[in-house]
Amino acid sequence: MKKKNLAKRIGMSLFGVIICAISVGIFKIAALGVDPFQSFMAGLDAIVPIRFGTLYVITNAVLLLFALIFDRHYIGIATFINLFLLGYITQFTYDLLQKVIVSPSILVRIICLVVGVVIICFGSAFYMTADLGVSTYDAIALIICNTWKKGKFQYVRIITDLICVLLGVGLFLLSGGKSAAIPTIAGIGTIITAFFMGPLIEFFNVHVARPVLRGKKKES
Repeated sequence: MKKKNLAKRIGMSLFGVIICAISVGIFKIAALGVDPFQSFMAGLDAIVPIRFGTLYVITNAVLLLFALIFDRHYIGIATFINLFLLGYITQFTYDLLQKVIVSPSILVRIICLVVGVVIICFGSAFYMTADLGVSTYDAIALIICNTWKKGKFQYVRIITDLICVLLGVGLFLLSGGKSAAIPTIAGIGTIITAFFMGPLIEFFNVHVARPVLRGKKKES
């Protein structure tokens, strides 16, 4: 891999992670559900008395250890960018938006959800196209299906996502959260991010991220 290409891939990974982190902050403002792993993080955040950014680093460090033990093939530069930046940028974005968008109406929350979905797909396209490693959470399903040969990826991922959501909801309730507030961490946004993001990510892959990597205006 040429150094110039590597530098561009690192830049795309960094850009993708930052955009994804901002989107998670927007999802939290929408309070209509976040992606499955963030559902787990939301539950963990509710019960563990430390700042979200630090908690995100600690949790992903534990998952990183799992990946390093069983198959470090999926770990790369982008993995560490995600590990150290996403949580803190999400926390900063959420804190800032809380000051700007105070007591949002349901319409504003829906708009935030739509914007969050589009932005996370845009950022994911850059992160994935850079191909410099996956997040520690993504590595779990890949290791189970490709290294351990325990089922197909799409089914393993559904199971790990479901476990994350259930754990997140359980931790949220244990922290004293009320059942009526569950949709704020596991709601329509969770369903959308778990099952319907693929086509939009691919659209941005084809029309934006891959052409950027290749240095062309459009994909040949």
